[in-house]
Amino acid sequence: MATTVVILEMQVKPEAVEGVKASFKDLLPDTRSYDGCQGLDVYEDLDESGHLVLYERWDSKEHYQRYLNWRTETGAMEQLGKALVGPPSIKYFDRVDV
Repeated sequence: MATTVVILEMQVKPEAVEGVKASFKDLLPDTRSYDGCQGLDVYEDLDESGHLVLYERWDSKEHYQRYLNWRTETGAMEQLGKALVGPPSIKYFDRVDV
């Protein structure tokens, strides 16, 4: 099965870091069980508090985009956006067979 890696990078406002982490504990089980999600891990920069990276593995970019549309429709993305310094960065990667 092919895998598309999605890297979502964000800078959380200092006063919102713990709240975002707590909300992820509630939200991410649904993400991990969403159609096409193969796995998701969250990392925090050791040198910069609130700099979070979500390393996600999806069946395809289209699967991720369907998921992102759903999260947008539910208002979760708007809520997250209020806690961020700026918009998150989302990058998509497919494995290169070299």
